[in-house]
Amino acid sequence: MQHFRAGGHGGQNQNKRDTGTRVIHHPSGARGEAREQRSQLQNKRAAFRRMVDTREFRLWLAIQTGRLAVVEAEAQRLIIPEEELKVEVRRGGRWVEARPGELS
Repeated sequence: MQHFRAGGHGGQNQNKRDTGTRVIHHPSGARGEAREQRSQLQNKRAAFRRMVDTREFRLWLAIQTGRLAVVEAEAQRLIIPEEELKVEVRRGGRWVEARPGELS
């Protein structure tokens, strides 16, 4: 996130305050910039909205969410069925085997 002087028309506020905001999402290369408002916070919100609306960010998001779904499916496939799973809990400083339904 970068803040800068907006410049241009608008008088002293734009010339003296760093109200312009630029947001860069490095993994996707998406950028959003806003300098219309007098408030840095308002410009920050607008810059984030513009960054999220870019084609680069949407593509990156689709890739990331698709990758996550593939990883989750693979993890579910590899998990041992619950009947064969031994669960231990710590009681009184010692590890003891948990009783069925104790963890729910």
